[in-house]
Amino acid sequence: MKRITLTLLIPLLVLTSQSLFAQNERITKHNDSSNTVILKDYQLKLAEIEKQHIADSLQKLKLEAQINALKTTDNLKKEELQKKIQELNSKEEKRLAQKKARIDSLRHTAQNFPVYGFFNDTLFNIYSNLGSFSARERAEAVSERIKKTANDFKFNRDSLVISQSESTVEINFGETILMSVSENDALWNNSTKLELAKKYQDIISNAILEYKSETSFTTLIKEIGLSLLVLSVLGAIIHYFKKLFKWTAIKIQQHENNRIKGIKIRDYTLFNAKQQVNALLSLNNVLKWLFILLAVYITLPILFGIFPWTKNFTTTLFGYVLNPLKKIVLAFWSYLPNLITIIVIIIVFRYILRGINFLKIEIQRGNLKISGFYPDWANPTYQIVRILVLAFMVIVIFPYLPGSDSPIFRGVSVFLGFLFTFGSAGSLSNIIAGLVLTYMRLFKIGDRVKIGEEVGDVIEKSMLVTRIRTIKNEIISIPNSTVMNSHTINYSSDAPDKGLILHTTVTIGYDVPWRNMHKALIDAAIKTEHILPDPAPFVLQTSLDDFYVSYQINAYTKEPNKQAFIYSNLHQNIQDCCNEVGIEILSPHYRAARDGNMTTIPSNYLDKNYKAPVFTVRNVNTKE
Repeated sequence: MKRITLTLLIPLLVLTSQSLFAQNERITKHNDSSNTVILKDYQLKLAEIEKQHIADSLQKLKLEAQINALKTTDNLKKEELQKKIQELNSKEEKRLAQKKARIDSLRHTAQNFPVYGFFNDTLFNIYSNLGSFSARERAEAVSERIKKTANDFKFNRDSLVISQSESTVEINFGETILMSVSENDALWNNSTKLELAKKYQDIISNAILEYKSETSFTTLIKEIGLSLLVLSVLGAIIHYFKKLFKWTAIKIQQHENNRIKGIKIRDYTLFNAKQQVNALLSLNNVLKWLFILLAVYITLPILFGIFPWTKNFTTTLFGYVLNPLKKIVLAFWSYLPNLITIIVIIIVFRYILRGINFLKIEIQRGNLKISGFYPDWANPTYQIVRILVLAFMVIVIFPYLPGSDSPIFRGVSVFLGFLFTFGSAGSLSNIIAGLVLTYMRLFKIGDRVKIGEEVGDVIEKSMLVTRIRTIKNEIISIPNSTVMNSHTINYSSDAPDKGLILHTTVTIGYDVPWRNMHKALIDAAIKTEHILPDPAPFVLQTSLDDFYVSYQINAYTKEPNKQAFIYSNLHQNIQDCCNEVGIEILSPHYRAARDGNMTTIPSNYLDKNYKAPVFTVRNVNTKE
């Protein structure tokens, strides 16, 4: 009898070995899933282990056959054979340990394939192949058999039966094998074949019975009634929402010009009463539809959850809202340490800027004096230092910003830098020129200056332009780079201390004594408003031309911004003073010798007995 058993087992083990080698060939040829890729090395090792297991099993069967063939008196030979069998048992234990170690190393990386129930719910997972079937094919086949079994109206809890074969434990429904549990399945689940089969039996039975219960006619009637109730509640909620927001709209309109009087920010009216009412009505309408849509959105998952076929939609719909919220909360929680770091950095740099601003104010007021550093440099220097400090703060904060290490973030940063560099080339030259002008101290606000051909008072100095107001109240904006490239005259810089010399030139013929002309011009300057008596005005004879002498009157003033008014008064006084002493201001080419011509001095400056000279007529004897 033992020999017959041995004869039957040997072909079975050979077939098992062939199936293992066929399995290895299938793995090599059909690399159709990520699970095959991950488990390829494991399957090769497994084949080697199984090959050795088959050889050991055959050896063990031979030894057992030899023991049975021995005579009862041959104890020494029997002990020797028993010892060899024990060694084979030890090797079997080591083999199982090796397989389990390999499985444990792959447990977190290997892909599993789910066995699905009736509403796409996962019953359990399959990791390993069996014979010529891959893990994916096994999972799909088991799922299909379970669904067919549920259609049998004779099914009950005791319909599934467990039976053991040579190498697997099978779960049967009548003549149909729902699935086979192998040694590898048990190792993947840290269990034995029989225990795992009983576990799968319970899972499958409960899933089929639950499916039958949920799809029964009575249950469907209850579910339809419950869904109608939910829809009725939704209709009532929508109806009362509309009534509520209609009431709030009426209340808003009633309070126009009473409680709702508009929104003012100081003297600026952002919204009048009518505009504010319209804005509140629009907001009221938006809120109404938001609440209605929210009620519908909450109701849909409830409706889907009533029917077993649509339960998965419940999770999906809630997931559309909950998953983003969950991601936002988790992202914020993960980012919180970086956010706290950024806040601390900002606070530190803010107090640094406050300290620098305090030094600026002290220098501007003259309380803090630094050798070679002028008070008017304090504000522009503070602005430069402030920009540098803020730039350094941004550099420190940058690594803590969300997404700062992403390629998109870096690409945008490079693009913005490119635009700033090439798009502000002209502006940068003006900014640099503005900084240079500040530290050159060419002028300050309120100074009367001449830049190029433009004359006026400086009213603004910015990083880009300098603005002056002419005596005609014209505002001229001059780019700082133009100011740097032009000559600049500052009339106000020394005027408060040394005075500004105003000068004008009068041309008088040689018949007028120069001393009389000097006295007349100096008297005219002294009479002029805003001309200083000390230092005293003085006259320079700038040229001796063919028909006249050029007399230049020079006078000091401390009011450079009133030059036009002072020059006008000075010219008036020159006319008066010259007329008073009988000096005619004539065209340079006017002949001084007169013959019957009246003087050009106004009559109110002439003597009452003044008469125009007569014509002189002379007879010339032609003979003589």
